[in-house]
Amino acid sequence: MPGSADRSGRRVVAAFLAAVCLIAGTAWAQTRVPVNRNEPIQIVSDRLEAFDEKKLVIFSGHAVAVQGDKSIRADSISLFYKQGKQPEKPQPARGPDVGGGDLDRVEAKGHVIISQGSKVVTGNFAVYFQDEQKIEMTGNAVLRDGRSTISGEKVVVLLDEGRGFVESGDSRRVSATIYPKERPEPGKKKP
Repeated sequence: MPGSADRSGRRVVAAFLAAVCLIAGTAWAQTRVPVNRNEPIQIVSDRLEAFDEKKLVIFSGHAVAVQGDKSIRADSISLFYKQGKQPEKPQPARGPDVGGGDLDRVEAKGHVIISQGSKVVTGNFAVYFQDEQKIEMTGNAVLRDGRSTISGEKVVVLLDEGRGFVESGDSRRVSATIYPKERPEPGKKKP
C-alpha cells in the first residue's frame, strides 16, 4: 500500500532527524547535568603568565583545566577575567593576580579536547563563555558521543539550554555518523 509505505518512510526520516538533532544539538543534553558555575577550576601546565592590567592568565604547555566533570586540554589555556572599575590612583605593586576574579571566558588553543563523561569535542581553537555557559569549537571541529561523530567548521554547545549545533564552512559541510543504541532483541536476555 502506497499510503503505509509513505507513512513508514516519513517515520524513518523523522527518527533520523531526531537522532541527528539529539546528538548534534547536544552531546551534553542527553544527561542534562546542572552546571555549577561556583565550582573551582583546577589548572595544571608547564608555564603560567599573569597580566594584571589585561586581567589575563595564560597557562601554556600541556595545559589541563578541570571544573566539576568537565575538562579542557590544549597546548595553551587563557583565562580572561571581567574588567572591573580601575582605581583612580595607581595601586602599589603587589605581584601578579593569578585569578580569583570574576571569570569572563576561557580560550584554548592547539590540540583542544573538551570532555564531559563519554562526550568529547575536539578542534584547534575553543572558547568557553562562563556567563552564557557556551562552548564554541572551530578548526576541524568534531563532536563525539560514544562511536557517533559529527564534524563541521564550528561546533557550538549551549550547556544551560541542553542544545547545540554544528555549522559548515566554505570548504566543509557538516558530516554525521550516528550509531543507534543497541537494544536487546525481544525475548532475549542480556548475558
